[in-house]
Amino acid sequence: MYVEEDKNGASATFDNIADYIESQNVNDLEQLFKDYAVQENIDILHRVVNEAKERKAQGEVNKDVWRENLNPREAVSARTIPIIESEVKRLREALAEVWLALDVYLSFLRSHQIQEENRSLQTQIEENVTAVVNTKKTAKQLLDKLDRVYDDWQNLPTEQIEAWTVQTMESLKPGPPP
Repeated sequence: MYVEEDKNGASATFDNIADYIESQNVNDLEQLFKDYAVQENIDILHRVVNEAKERKAQGEVNKDVWRENLNPREAVSARTIPIIESEVKRLREALAEVWLALDVYLSFLRSHQIQEENRSLQTQIEENVTAVVNTKKTAKQLLDKLDRVYDDWQNLPTEQIEAWTVQTMESLKPGPPP
């Protein structure tokens, strides 16, 4: 056997395996302590016990005081429910503030959107007004020209034109057939 042949080698192997198992156990324990925050939880338990001792010394009796017939869940609930209720209240207040801020922001967005729509409509109205003004100017120019033409027409010597027209028509008439 190996142990009989090399007694020092077997004890060295045993020591190596023992050292490995011990270091692995330490590493595993450290990881467990880290995963479950054992040190912090022990500190909390110590603080709770000290507070209970102080309350007992002062003669204070609360719902969470340990008694023989007290269920551990009830003791924990008596201790944690007030804390949870205050946290719920704080969260509701924070949520109300967030909703208020959200309402203000949405109102701002709506007013900004309305302002953008108003700017767009104002631009359209200005363009329409400019088009109407230009159309009126063009119409006035045409009407002024028409008035000048009408005045010029009225000032024409119509008797001379009629005489010229009659003379031209007679000169354009074909003569009597030969």
